[in-house]
Amino acid sequence: MAADTPLNGRLDDDDYPAYTMGRAAEMLGTTPAFLRAIGEARLITPLRSEGGHRRYSRYQLRIAARARELVDRGTPIEAACRIVILEDQLEEAERINAEYRRAANEAADRPRHDSS
Repeated sequence: MAADTPLNGRLDDDDYPAYTMGRAAEMLGTTPAFLRAIGEARLITPLRSEGGHRRYSRYQLRIAARARELVDRGTPIEAACRIVILEDQLEEAERINAEYRRAANEAADRPRHDSS
């Protein structure tokens, strides 16, 4: 198999739905019921194979692992999912604010030309 085949790109793709529900649950040390519950809470939405089976990406497994940590500490599953969603929204807002600050600082540092 050549190094430039489409499969090679998928192996590095965090969003490629490579894991079955059983394998995902095994990797997380949890049950398929947990994965179904966080899906119902809309924390993650697995893709479906042609046969209708749930498939999870590495990115989704990282999110599920964050929820599982909270649940293991006693947080109800719905609350854990909401916390993870809010944390992600906060992180994205902070990233956007940093970009705006950087752009504003760059604009302030540019020399101004008087037109008089």
